[in-house]
Amino acid sequence: MKLIVGLGNPGKKYAETRHNAGFWWLDEVAKRTAAHLRRESRFSGEVAHVPATELRLLKPETFMNDSGRAVGAVAGFYRIAPADILVAHDELDLPPGSVKLKFGGGLSGNGLKDIAAVLGTKDFWRLRIGIGHPRDSGASEQEVVDYVLHPPRTEERVAIVQAIDQALEVWPLIAGHDMEAAMLKLHTQPKAGKKDGRDEP
Repeated sequence: MKLIVGLGNPGKKYAETRHNAGFWWLDEVAKRTAAHLRRESRFSGEVAHVPATELRLLKPETFMNDSGRAVGAVAGFYRIAPADILVAHDELDLPPGSVKLKFGGGLSGNGLKDIAAVLGTKDFWRLRIGIGHPRDSGASEQEVVDYVLHPPRTEERVAIVQAIDQALEVWPLIAGHDMEAAMLKLHTQPKAGKKDGRDEP
């Protein structure tokens, strides 16, 4: 892995919203690796180099729908192939507490679609951080937009943070590009909020 991207929307207004789960994870990676994110206008985002590695971290300062501009700028400048890019993002189709790694496949949000359009391929890694979906209440498209742009409920936030912690546990494998091992470990961990297969009291 050579480029780790966290997706979200910039500014305090959006900092605690569900759509910024990718930012939350990337911020924790930066803390863990002692990498210092700094704004670089040529890359339209905050960028950091992880000490003693080839890894770079990126938080686009564009809004979610324009994420490809920042990713493409960094990937192009450092000659990073799409297969060496991991994008962390919120995932409506996974419940809070779930987190999954995958390579390629469908494009579930406008941020991913824009990145794929700029890179010219869907073949990059994704870290899917579950935030749940309001579909059970028959939500309209606008209600889904409102849902992702609002903070999660307390219990949802706890589950999302626990899932982010689980993804951090496989960070050494991700950093070493041992993605198969990272997937195996991540996908066989007990779901956040559970122990030994039982719900937390």
